[in-house]
Amino acid sequence: MLMQILVGLLVGLAAGWLASQVVSDRGFGVVGDTIIGLIGGLIGGLLFTALGLGAENIVGSILISFVGAVILLIIAKAFVHRGA
Repeated sequence: MLMQILVGLLVGLAAGWLASQVVSDRGFGVVGDTIIGLIGGLIGGLLFTALGLGAENIVGSILISFVGAVILLIIAKAFVHRGA
């Protein structure tokens, strides 16, 4: 159980950091990147499940979380720019 939580946090951190580098050219810190990656994992998981796809290994999990995190950051960026 503890190992699954640690792997999930590491996947979230990796995906969140990658997505923040692609979308905004800067990271949001360890906690921020991890949260973005974890929420991205939920978004990506829903999207890929709806498409009938899934992750076979940790690289696939990072990819799915990365795609979801990019979607999350693009949506957040649209709302921030709209409010500014």
